[in-house]
Amino acid sequence: MLFSSSCCNDFFVFFACSSPHCSCFFGLCNAKLAKAERELSRMAAIFLVEADAVPIYVQYFDISLIPATVFFFNAKHMKVDYGTPDHTKFIGAFHNKQDFIDLVEVIYRGTVHEKSIVNCPIPPERVPKYTLLYKDI
Repeated sequence: MLFSSSCCNDFFVFFACSSPHCSCFFGLCNAKLAKAERELSRMAAIFLVEADAVPIYVQYFDISLIPATVFFFNAKHMKVDYGTPDHTKFIGAFHNKQDFIDLVEVIYRGTVHEKSIVNCPIPPERVPKYTLLYKDI
């Protein structure tokens, strides 16, 4: 599900979701995500992807907790230091729409300066905490 194709650059945000009608990203509805997309349309294209439709990426990024958000710029995976052990994706719902907008803006500015990892602007108490469990190691 593509919210818009009006993006003028190569910055993409992919949300891995468990169903095609997933509305769990802000603990709110897809309308809030669409509003955020309109505000970010000059920076990023936002895609809502059903996790079962892209099993190779689910395996590659080890997306075992849903929802998960992954960021790309020019086909390069962008990493963010969330203060958690995993810098490859944002796990869980965003506390509010502004947290998501702030994160996309920081990543976008990092791509302009050719950084491959940026610091998360979201306060640590609003970043979901989890424990990584590695299988077959």
